[in-house]
Amino acid sequence: MQDNDIRKILEEVKTIALVGASDNPGRPSYGVMAYLLSQGYEVIPVSPKLAGKELLGQKAYGSLAEIPHPVDMVDVFRNVDAAYGVAQEAIAIRAKVLWLQLDIINEQAAVLAKEAGLKVVMDRCPKIEIPRLGMEK
Repeated sequence: MQDNDIRKILEEVKTIALVGASDNPGRPSYGVMAYLLSQGYEVIPVSPKLAGKELLGQKAYGSLAEIPHPVDMVDVFRNVDAAYGVAQEAIAIRAKVLWLQLDIINEQAAVLAKEAGLKVVMDRCPKIEIPRLGMEK
């Protein structure tokens, strides 16, 4: 994916479901969630362990299907094997973007999501891409 495509995605996205959210400040998902909130995105933590609780002031849900409003992007902090199932869930909730974090490369998930009309970003992190593209607020 080209820089212009990533920039456009990050400009258009308003609501991000962060799958694999953690309440451990030492985990990458926690830091990325905090950063995305600081950049003005609405970030919804998704984790069965945190369902019904709050993380960084945001209500957590156990699955994408439980989120009661539309989601623009699904940011995935799960292992490679889980990515396909998350892609299926992202399609089911009509997300526009499937974003697989650093070191998460699942071609089957990418093909599935693209065929359903989603934009797909793999092996990248928005916390790195936003400042790299000069988009930081």
